[in-house]
Amino acid sequence: MSTWSVVAAVVGGLVLLWAVLVGLLWVAARRTSQRVDLRDLLRLVPDLVRLTHRLARDPSLPRGVRVRLVALLLYLALPLDLVPDVVPVVGYADDVVVVALVLRSVVRRAGPEAIERHWPGTDVGLAAVLRLAGVTSGAAS
Repeated sequence: MSTWSVVAAVVGGLVLLWAVLVGLLWVAARRTSQRVDLRDLLRLVPDLVRLTHRLARDPSLPRGVRVRLVALLLYLALPLDLVPDVVPVVGYADDVVVVALVLRSVVRRAGPEAIERHWPGTDVGLAAVLRLAGVTSGAAS
């Protein structure tokens, strides 16, 4: 696998993750009647990476949660995937599924308060991430 293939795979995965999060952000904004600007859209993936990093470094969270988050960061950084990125659409979608599963696992074990406490972005972005994590109500108010 060439260097350009790896770069294209990483960029493609990030673009797909961003697109899913933009959709969730749009849904969250409509439900809360908040306005979403371009800055919110551009910050989604960096905010999610910062959130994962902050959660992984939080000593108050159970060790298993932190290990899952570090494994997620490694999975996203490495060019190896469950489904090869050469498979159209599905090759990039596995990254989104893995992120959602890990976030749901973190929420089940540590609670949505942990995500709320470490979220570096806007309230609308937080609502989108909590929705991705399977929290449908009561958070990000």
